[in-house]
Amino acid sequence: MVSFSWTISSIYADLACRKIGTMSTNVIRLFMSFLLLGVVLWVTIGYPYPVYADGKTLLWLGLSAVVGYIFGDWCLFNCYMYIGARFGQLLMTLAPPIAAVTSWILLGEKMAWTSLIAMVVTLAGLAISILGRGEDHKVQLTLPLKGIIFGVSAGLGQGVGLVLSKIGLSYYAEAVPPDAPELLNTMLPFASTMFRAIVGGFGFLAIMALRKEMPVLGAALKDGKGLKYTGIMTVFGPALGVSMSLMAVRYTSAGIASTLMALSPVFIMVPYSVIFKQRIRFREVVGVAITMTGVALFFLL
Repeated sequence: MVSFSWTISSIYADLACRKIGTMSTNVIRLFMSFLLLGVVLWVTIGYPYPVYADGKTLLWLGLSAVVGYIFGDWCLFNCYMYIGARFGQLLMTLAPPIAAVTSWILLGEKMAWTSLIAMVVTLAGLAISILGRGEDHKVQLTLPLKGIIFGVSAGLGQGVGLVLSKIGLSYYAEAVPPDAPELLNTMLPFASTMFRAIVGGFGFLAIMALRKEMPVLGAALKDGKGLKYTGIMTVFGPALGVSMSLMAVRYTSAGIASTLMALSPVFIMVPYSVIFKQRIRFREVVGVAITMTGVALFFLL
């Protein structure tokens, strides 16, 4: 479900960034997400905010928003601008190994030495997808280096941010009193996502203000097509996709959950190539297959 949601979100994020820019897209989608999740929480538990969240909960969720949203998503959306959502999502397969390593460091979750084999397989798949031979028969990048750097950084942000979110969720669950609304336990990931969205939204807004880019945001708010793309992306991304991802990491290890959520490169290939009229090369299909095999082996060996 998360991979499907992120596939749709990635396509429309690509369209929105090209229409109104990466910073405006991030600000608008996070505030849209905040409002949407507030309504969902109000209807389900009677409170339009993360009720009962204590200081530790807000600290760790805030950190996860800074790492996952402000850093990770800024890198991801800039990656889309240079190499598109299809290759951007492929580079995001680095997030599961990064999440596993971070969980091992911060949470003590197990990670076998055989994970190194899986890492090599994953990197080999990525290399096949983004490397090729030039006219002089030397191996060279087939994608802009800047886009690749942004994509790798986005994977780092998402992997670490996911683990920080899991820590915040665990503190949140401990802070909920026995007499809390019955549905709150189920809605904790949605309440957590709401807080992360507001931290991320104000973070991006502050950056735009410091850069004196508020007129750019004002113009984006008047762009009907850009707002439509951003709205669709918000429903399937920060609202549904991220909340479901937090639900996944709550009930299983961060590494395994991240692996199951890393199927977007498979789902996105055909619709993205149709929408943006890009040819899918056989080498890229092989690279995606090897990459996904490596990600799966990371947690199966």
